[in-house]
Amino acid sequence: MRPHTRTTAALTSALLMAAAGCSDSSNTTGSNTSGQSSVRQVEVPAATSKPPTVTVSVKNGTYGKALMDNKDKTLYVFEDTKNKSHCTGACAKAWPPLLTTKTPTAGSGVKSELLKTTTRSDGKRQVTYNGHPLYRFDEDKKAGDTNGQAVAFGAKWYVISPKGKRITTKPTNNTGNGY
Repeated sequence: MRPHTRTTAALTSALLMAAAGCSDSSNTTGSNTSGQSSVRQVEVPAATSKPPTVTVSVKNGTYGKALMDNKDKTLYVFEDTKNKSHCTGACAKAWPPLLTTKTPTAGSGVKSELLKTTTRSDGKRQVTYNGHPLYRFDEDKKAGDTNGQAVAFGAKWYVISPKGKRITTKPTNNTGNGY
């Protein structure tokens, strides 16, 4: 046998032996019957990811003081019935509802007694403020964007004030967008 062939044969044998030792699930002591060590297989539980807590805060933006989410994305209201979302399907793709699995947190400037949740038709919990279900707009790409303001999609959409009212006009004395 040539040296190259012997080396290849030896490596192949070693790999097959290692594979056989690793697949022996009855071995939990760390050594196999030939006295060679083997790898012990241990099941590792899958990492569980906790859904982030939803925090709603007030920030100064293009339309004055308005509600924002954890990532400073503008929150909007639709002409929903109090505490009942009517935005589903294509509407919910363009205007993703602010969902949570936990109690939402009132951040800076938010009145905690106005911050609640409602159950959507799909069973998910949507954050509300003063009875208005809250939404983001998919075309708002960065913090503070207000591309959804006064857009008509079923009805007009508006940013929401710390008092829980729709903001329909820009303030005349806005000194900056705060971003």
